[in-house]
Amino acid sequence: MNLPQSKDRQENIPDGVSQYVSPHMTKTIGLLEFDRIKDAVANCALSAEAARIICEEIPLFDPAKVRIRKKLVSSFCELIKNNDGEKRQEFPETGFLLPRFAVEGSVLDADEALAMGLFLERGEELRRFILNGTEQENENTIALRELAESAPDCSQLTAAIFRIIDKDGSVRDLPEIKKIRRRIQDLGKDLEQVASRFGSDENTRRMLQSGLPSQRDGRLVLAVKANFKGRIKGIVHEVSDTGQTIFVEPEESVEKNNQILIEKANLEAEIRRLLRDLTNTLAEHRFEIEEFHRIIINLESLRARARYSLEMRRGCCFAEEPAGHEKSTVLALRQAHHPLLGKSAVPIDLELDCNTRMVIITGPNTGGKTVTLKTIGLFALMNQAGLALPAADAVLPIFDAVYADIGDEQSLSQSLSTFSAHMTNIAGIIEEATEQSLVLLDELGAGTDPEEGSAIAMSILDHFIETKSTVVLTTHHGMLKNYGYSREGVENASVEFDRRTLSPTYRIIMGIPGESRAVDIAAQNGFPPVLIEKARSYLDDERSDVSALIAGLKEKHRELDNASRSAKKEEKRLREDRREADLKALSLRQKEHFLRQEGASEFRRFLSESRKGLENLVREIREGELTREKTVKVKDFIRDLETRSAAMGAALEAEELSLMEMAAEIKTESDGLVRTPPGAVIVPGTEVLAGNSRQKGTVIRRDNKKTAAWIVETGSVRMSFSESELFPVKNTNQSSPKTVGWTTELAQTETGPKLEINLLGMRLEEALDTLRRQIDVAVLAGLREFSVVHGKGDGILQKGVQDYLRNDPAVTDFYFSRPELGGFGRTEVVLK
Repeated sequence: MNLPQSKDRQENIPDGVSQYVSPHMTKTIGLLEFDRIKDAVANCALSAEAARIICEEIPLFDPAKVRIRKKLVSSFCELIKNNDGEKRQEFPETGFLLPRFAVEGSVLDADEALAMGLFLERGEELRRFILNGTEQENENTIALRELAESAPDCSQLTAAIFRIIDKDGSVRDLPEIKKIRRRIQDLGKDLEQVASRFGSDENTRRMLQSGLPSQRDGRLVLAVKANFKGRIKGIVHEVSDTGQTIFVEPEESVEKNNQILIEKANLEAEIRRLLRDLTNTLAEHRFEIEEFHRIIINLESLRARARYSLEMRRGCCFAEEPAGHEKSTVLALRQAHHPLLGKSAVPIDLELDCNTRMVIITGPNTGGKTVTLKTIGLFALMNQAGLALPAADAVLPIFDAVYADIGDEQSLSQSLSTFSAHMTNIAGIIEEATEQSLVLLDELGAGTDPEEGSAIAMSILDHFIETKSTVVLTTHHGMLKNYGYSREGVENASVEFDRRTLSPTYRIIMGIPGESRAVDIAAQNGFPPVLIEKARSYLDDERSDVSALIAGLKEKHRELDNASRSAKKEEKRLREDRREADLKALSLRQKEHFLRQEGASEFRRFLSESRKGLENLVREIREGELTREKTVKVKDFIRDLETRSAAMGAALEAEELSLMEMAAEIKTESDGLVRTPPGAVIVPGTEVLAGNSRQKGTVIRRDNKKTAAWIVETGSVRMSFSESELFPVKNTNQSSPKTVGWTTELAQTETGPKLEINLLGMRLEEALDTLRRQIDVAVLAGLREFSVVHGKGDGILQKGVQDYLRNDPAVTDFYFSRPELGGFGRTEVVLK
C-alpha cells in the first residue's frame, strides 16, 4: 500500500490536562462538584479513552482555546440536531496498542487486530458524518469541518485488516489457511473411521465402555474397560478415577493424530505469519494511525459534550461573552438551573453591569444563597469546558481562575476551627486572584465575633475592589449590607422571603439587602413559641425599623416590577394594534392606487391610439382641403386629452407620495424611530430617511441643479433627493436594528424620461449608455412606453439597440414603428 507518511506528530495531550492548576483552584473544582458534571459528560462518550480524557480534563482558562472549544461543541450540537445519519457505535480501546507499532517484531493477535480495524472503521464513519453534515460551510461549522478533514485517510489500512480478520475476530479462510484446514478435516474423518471400526466390530465393541471416541490432549482415544486392558494395542493416555476405564489411543490412529498436530501447528504458524505481515504494514503507517487516533478521540470527546448539552432536561444555551462597551452586561444568568439538582432546582436570575464587580447576597437561611454561589461557579467552569448551560440566556466572561470558599472547613486533625479554616483558604485566594478571576465567598466573616468578623470581611472586600476581581458573596452581617450601599462597584442583592408562608421563594432581588429571618425560620421549624416571643422582645426598636424599611423596599420593588412588566405588555399590545391598523389602511390605499394606475394606463393607451388616429386625420385633411377651423378643432381635441392625462398623472403622483409617507411612518415606528412633526425644516446636518429604500443619511446641502432638492450622504455615497422623498427622524432611547442596503446613484442630465430619444449620430457605446439611462429613469418615473430613433443606415445602431432591449430585464416588448412613424428606423419600447 502507498499511504502517505506523516512527518509531524502532535502529542495526544488534551488542552485541559496540560494546564497548571493551583491547589486552591483544585479545591474549588471539588467544592463546586464539577467532577460530577464531568462524569455525566463522560457517560455520553462512546469511547472509554474519550471518557477518560473528559474526566481528566479541567476547564480551559485560555480565552482563545475556550472560544474554539465552544464553537466546536455548538457546531456538533447543530450537526446532531439537523442530521439523522449519525451512527452511534462503541469505539474499541486501541491507545495501548499504538506503542507496540514502534517495537520491532511485535505482532498483534486476532482480537487486537479486530479492535484496531473497528476503531479505524468507526472513526472514519464519524469523520464522514461530520464532513457530510457540513458540506455547506458557514462560520459556525468551518472549524469542526477543518478538524475532521485534518484526520488522515486510513481506509486502506482498514481494508487491509478486514482482508485477514472477520468482524467476529476469526482469521478469514484465505487460500493458505483453507488448504491446511481441509487437510485437518480429512485426517479427522480418517480418525473417525478408525474409531467407527472398533465400535462396529462385535469382538471389540464389548471391550469398550462407549461406542463413541473421546479426546485426550487433542488426540482421539477409546474408552476401554479395565478388565480388557491390553486387548486393544495402543498408547494409554489416562485412567478414570474409579479405575474402571482406560483411555487408549489405538496404534492405527497414532500416526494420523501426529499428522493432525503437525497440521494444526502449521495452521498456527500461517496465522501468525499473516498477523505479523499485517502488523508490519500498520507499523509502517504508525504516525498516521496515531494522528487519526488522536483526532477521532478528540472528536468523540466533543460529541460527548454536545450529547450532554442536548440531553439536558431543560433548555440550554451557550454563554455569550460580554459586549465590551459601556453599559454592557458583564455577567448575567437568566432562568439558570443548578445542573446537579434535577427537577428540584429553582431558576435564578442575576445580572452585573460593567460598573458592578461585586454582589453581596443576604437573606434567610435555606433561602438559596449558597446554591446561587455554586450555580454561578459551576456555570463558569462548564462554560470554560465548552459545555452548554441549563439556562434561558447567559453572559459570562472568560475567567483566568475560579475560586470558592464554601462550606464548613473545620479540621480537628489540623487544629483548625471553622473561622481559621476559612481565613486560611481566603488568604490563599487573595494571593492568587486577579482582575480576570471569579471569587465566590460563602458566609464571609462568620464563625467569630460579628463585629470583628464584619471588619475583616470589609478589609477583604476592599482588597478585591482594588484588584477588580469579580466577587459574589453571601453574609448575614448587617454591616456588610451597609457596605454594599457605600462602595462604588458593589451592589446588594437578596433572596426573597414570603412573609405570608414564612418560607423562601429562592428568587434573587437585585439592589435590595435581605433580612436573615432567623426567628421566623426557627418558629417554622418547631422552636418553642415562648422562646420565639422572648427572642422577638430582644430585638430593639432600631433593628425593627430597619427590618420594616427593608420589607417596605421589597414590597415597593415588587410592585414596581409588576407595574413595569404590565406597562411593557400594554405598550407592546398597543404598538401592535396601531401597526396592524396602519398596515390595513395602507393596504386598502395601495389597492385603490393600483386600480387607479390600471385606469391611467388604459387612458394613456387610449390617448396614444387617439393621437395616432388624429395625426392620420390631420394628414388626410392636409392632403385634402385644409381649413383653419378643422385644424383648430383637432388641436383642441389633442390638447384636452393631454390635459386630462396630465391631471390624472399628477393625482397619481400625489397619492404615491402619500403612500410612501405612510409606509415610512409605519416602518419608522417598527424600527424604533420617531418622525419629526410635520412642517419640520430640513437644513444641512438633518438626519433623514431618504428615498423608497428609506436609507438613513445626513443632509449635506441643497442641490443647485434641481428645484426643492437636497444632496444627502448615505454611507459613502452622496445622492440627490427631492424634498418630498426626505423624512426627518430622531433617535429614541431604544436601540434601532441596523439595516444593510445598497443604493445606486443615477447620473441624469435631464429632469426626467422622454417619450422619444434620438440616437442618430451617436457611436454604439454612447447610444447604448443613453438608452440605459432612459430605461432607468423611465422605470423610476412609471413611464411604460417610449420610442427610440436609431435610423437604418448600416444597421449597426438598429441591431445594437434591439440586442440590448432583448437582454434588459426591465423591457417586456419592443417592435418597429408603423411605416408612417419611422418604420425600421424607429423602435417602440414597452417596459414592465
